[in-house]
Amino acid sequence: MATTKLMTIDDLWETEEPGRYDLIRGELHATAPAGKEHGDTEMNLLLALGTHVREHRLGRVYPGDTGFVLSREANTLLSPDVAFVRRDRLPREYHPAFFPFSPDFAVEVLSPSDRSSEVTEKVMEYLAAGTSLVWVVDPRLRVVIAHTPDRGARTYSDTDTIDCGDVIPGFQIHVADIFNSLP
Repeated sequence: MATTKLMTIDDLWETEEPGRYDLIRGELHATAPAGKEHGDTEMNLLLALGTHVREHRLGRVYPGDTGFVLSREANTLLSPDVAFVRRDRLPREYHPAFFPFSPDFAVEVLSPSDRSSEVTEKVMEYLAAGTSLVWVVDPRLRVVIAHTPDRGARTYSDTDTIDCGDVIPGFQIHVADIFNSLP
């Protein structure tokens, strides 16, 4: 019987292994490098969301290599592909470690290697930790599924416009613009 060595968040911070990782209840999950479609989708969201957030001084937007501690007790840390933290929650002083809390908004862009059960587990972890809105973005189907703490989920297609409600006031984007890329 194989056993998995459990890690703590501090162990992850000190690791010298290159790569991007999530830590769920002490189990380390390596993330494979993303492909072009994933990268284009993530960048489209980062640019649109980042521009809106910066112009309105709402907080900060973070790319996929930023870690958020969802539970120190349960050793759970996730690195969403795109994350937003409200201005009033940003630390006043610089500290190089992971964020000690969940983001207000998290986006997971699906890759061909993602398993549905793992993505669902991440969504549940974000919501349980206090994230107000989680988008699961599927470039293959060109849909966005928005999850809220009341366990509600709504699917938006290519022809819809999606917003973030009170989480990021005033931000909206055509779903098709999330997936459009240069030739």
